[in-house]
Amino acid sequence: MGEGVRDRVSIRVSNKLDITDLTWDDEPVRRPRAIRARLAALCVLGGLLVAATLFPVVGALGMVAVRAGDTVDTTATELVAKDPPLLTTMLDTSGRPLAHHYDQYRVLVPANKIAVTMKAAIVAIEDQRFYEHEGVDLVAIGRALVTNTLRGKVSQGGSTLTQQYVKNYLTHIAAETKLEQTKAQEQSAARKLRELRTALQLERVLSKDEILARYLNTVPFGQKSYGVAAAAQTYFGIAQEDLTVAQAALLAGIVNEPSGLNPYRFPERALARRNVVIDEMARQHRLPVEMAEAEKKAPLGLAPETARPPNGCIGTGDAGYFCDYVTKYLESAGLSREQLRRGGYTIRTTLDRDALTKAKTAVDAQVPPDTEHAANAMAIVKPGKDKHRVVALAANRPYGLQRDKHETTLGLPYAMQNLGAGSIYKIFTAAAALEKGMGINDSLPVPGSYTSNVFMGGAASCPMGAEGLRKYCVQNAGEYPERMSMQDALATSPNTTFVQLLERVGVSSAVDMAVRLGLRSLNTVRAGEDPKKRPIGKFFSEQNYGSFTLGPTPTSTLELANVGATLASGGTWCPPSPVEEVLDRHGRRVPLREQPCAQVVQPGLANAMTVGLSKDAISGTAVAAAKAYGWDRPMAGKTGTTQEHKSSGFLGYTPQLSAAVFTFDDSPSPTTLCDPGGALPPRPCTGGRYIYGGKYPARTWFHAMNGAGDQPGIMTAMERAELPEVEDRYADGERREPETRERAPSVVGLSLSEARERLASAGFTVRVVQKASQKPKGTVIGQSGGSVITLQVSTGAVAAEPDSEAAVTTPPTSTRPKPRPTTGQSTTTRPRPSRTTG
Repeated sequence: MGEGVRDRVSIRVSNKLDITDLTWDDEPVRRPRAIRARLAALCVLGGLLVAATLFPVVGALGMVAVRAGDTVDTTATELVAKDPPLLTTMLDTSGRPLAHHYDQYRVLVPANKIAVTMKAAIVAIEDQRFYEHEGVDLVAIGRALVTNTLRGKVSQGGSTLTQQYVKNYLTHIAAETKLEQTKAQEQSAARKLRELRTALQLERVLSKDEILARYLNTVPFGQKSYGVAAAAQTYFGIAQEDLTVAQAALLAGIVNEPSGLNPYRFPERALARRNVVIDEMARQHRLPVEMAEAEKKAPLGLAPETARPPNGCIGTGDAGYFCDYVTKYLESAGLSREQLRRGGYTIRTTLDRDALTKAKTAVDAQVPPDTEHAANAMAIVKPGKDKHRVVALAANRPYGLQRDKHETTLGLPYAMQNLGAGSIYKIFTAAAALEKGMGINDSLPVPGSYTSNVFMGGAASCPMGAEGLRKYCVQNAGEYPERMSMQDALATSPNTTFVQLLERVGVSSAVDMAVRLGLRSLNTVRAGEDPKKRPIGKFFSEQNYGSFTLGPTPTSTLELANVGATLASGGTWCPPSPVEEVLDRHGRRVPLREQPCAQVVQPGLANAMTVGLSKDAISGTAVAAAKAYGWDRPMAGKTGTTQEHKSSGFLGYTPQLSAAVFTFDDSPSPTTLCDPGGALPPRPCTGGRYIYGGKYPARTWFHAMNGAGDQPGIMTAMERAELPEVEDRYADGERREPETRERAPSVVGLSLSEARERLASAGFTVRVVQKASQKPKGTVIGQSGGSVITLQVSTGAVAAEPDSEAAVTTPPTSTRPKPRPTTGQSTTTRPRPSRTTG
């Protein structure tokens, strides 16, 4: 702006003293000659005083100037080019903000959009000659020097707004550590000289309006708010362009001392300072006197509490868990928390607010937030070939820091919890069996109890095995038919069936399947009870623990939901992603280091597992919950409960959505949980009716998805989607046993220990039955089977009664046609067996 430009604001007001139009007036200033003379005299006086004061150190300043000059060009260049820290905003799928991250709460405003009331107020109180000097105001320096000398203390400053911008930039933008901030504010000749020279150079490359805008976008206003837009929102809850004269004057006054003039803590001081600013505006003819007097009578008009948005995930309400997961996910994808706090990114997330609200309602309805010892968490994932989108994460515990209100910041819906998901893990044993040639129609034995001769590490009630270790033994709760198809077994969940099936496929194959389908943490989280600190999956595989199929390992609800998404996507695994895209402050897309999607099992296998799991809501362990909430769609599902009933879960999915629910004791010392009945939440107990996956977890799932009463669910408005067809290969399985038998070495005549060793080295699983015979006790007298070899071992004596087996043998393949797997919502004519711990 040219020489002699007026530095005031022309204001037109209405009868109500509302500002309707404020414009900078750039007409040449015609100051009275007497004023110019006084200013000139003051300049001369100031110059003399400055020279006299600085004479003793002028030689030193010359040396300092050489050193300081080296950094001036760099600093000035950064001032023009470097962006200030901005807040990062997370958006839900509708574009509504759900959370913010920031080191400094700041929203940039272009120079032509900044309220003229704010411009007028800050220039009046901080640098009335801003539009006349060239970055350094000798008149102001002289005036301050005279005043401070006469008063014997520093009561005025001579820094221009340009100098203040330089100082604030170095302190709040360039400095990234406390030490750098301290250095930027040190009282030294070098720092002051660098500041002066930088200000002069800056004035040559930026216009006055741009410098003023940068200052107003940089300076701190207290309450962790930087810049006028953040300050207007923080103190008044309004946009900066709506600032009145009184409001702008208050903000301009706060700049002088943000802490000491905090209007919430020191309202009287802040009010007095505000009125000083208004008086200055009137004295400098930036505001009519009568309007100034009216504005001084206005109250502070603060928002009831600071309207600054919450910083981080605390205070974001039900979206807190999702926000926390996004933050951690982005860290793993290459965006650090520090970058999020300073980068000004826009993060478009996959959060569906409506789904979150309905999920939160459901988890709270089944297990109220204040329930002692019981957390209820839910994760929802949308299947897809290119991306698995996390739709919602909810838990009954509110996300927060107030423990007395049952709040927590632990990642209940997504992080690993140190309790198992129970029989949901039977999915992995079944899938591994399909991969090895079986089908979902295959008939499986269902003994009431079973002692494994393959797995060790059983409980104290199990028989003793070799090397002083107890054999692994299990039993079912309730009555079952002697045999059932794999599909029916997945629905009714007999433990003995799946332990025998795990013997056939091997623990390592089931673990590998679990990892591939989505339980990736089994490969990364270490087993707490393992002295060798192996990952959980490797620990179970190498120890050959048969309990894996009953799901005792730590569980992530989100990973379980993603297992369903993988199967619903035809065997395509993708990381459960909460992010659609990240944009930088300039609107450019930021690349992320996300894991690529992968085809982890054949589509036919995935489809067969989906149909294999389709009876749970029809005739299985979740049927009561499904009926209670009126569920009538095709779906796949599996319940699970741990042996000690400290946790239970449910995984259910359709072609559109997959969701898992996990109900567990979240106290530091988890205990057994019981179901008091009715609508009462679970409670700690030592006996009685225990919790099961078919109760709280399944009821939560169906409540969220189908709604309750007149309230719709997440899927209510979605179209009905049918389940896929099953290929013959995965329905009836491959028939390879004849080939397998030919390859199995003959062990008849050997001792049992020798036979075991020879068959195991050839890759076969062994099952033993006792048979009355005069052959020496322990001698193998017969063998049969395919991948699982059944050995007949002599008892050493002839029995008077017909032969009877102590264990269930593998029956010959049935020649009758097998029924096609059920996929619809029809009921079965077979009597439904009692529920187990599924």
